[in-house]
Amino acid sequence: MQGFALFDTAIGRCAIVWGEGGVIGVTLPERSDAAMRARIGRRHPDARETNPPPAIDAAINHIRRLMDGHRQDLSAIVLDMSDVPEFERRVYAEARSIPPGETLTYGDIATRLGDVGLSRAVGQALGRNPFAIVVPCHRVLAAGGKSGGFSAVGGVETKRRMLEIEGARDLHPTLPWDPSL
Repeated sequence: MQGFALFDTAIGRCAIVWGEGGVIGVTLPERSDAAMRARIGRRHPDARETNPPPAIDAAINHIRRLMDGHRQDLSAIVLDMSDVPEFERRVYAEARSIPPGETLTYGDIATRLGDVGLSRAVGQALGRNPFAIVVPCHRVLAAGGKSGGFSAVGGVETKRRMLEIEGARDLHPTLPWDPSL
């Protein structure tokens, strides 16, 4: 059985989807609860809205605290990556290693994976990240501290807000925060 729950955070209403193997999705705020439920229905047609079990409730509380500006380590949240390709698993593992308030670039992650030429593939994998916040794709920037992309509602402004909440030091306020970069 798959379940999901909506929950409020400092960045808006998010959702978490789980199954027997752990969390299978975390969704950033949509324009409305109806849009959120529709998105979940498309991605997880078997999921039903229900009260979360204790492990998922704990995950929700950690996510809330992180988005409230408290340092939280989300690495203990169990993710079910059984439907995630191997390369993306490796990218997500590297992204999960970035502590709150810190950032890496797509190139940094590509280098950690053994080939800086994989930078574009890293960006594409993060663009498909089904575990937003828990796999902190918002902590990954383009070269030179530029924003790079962000597919959530609000785009790079949502990314910037999340980084500011976490106290990120590498936002380069004097550089333009250009969503096209």
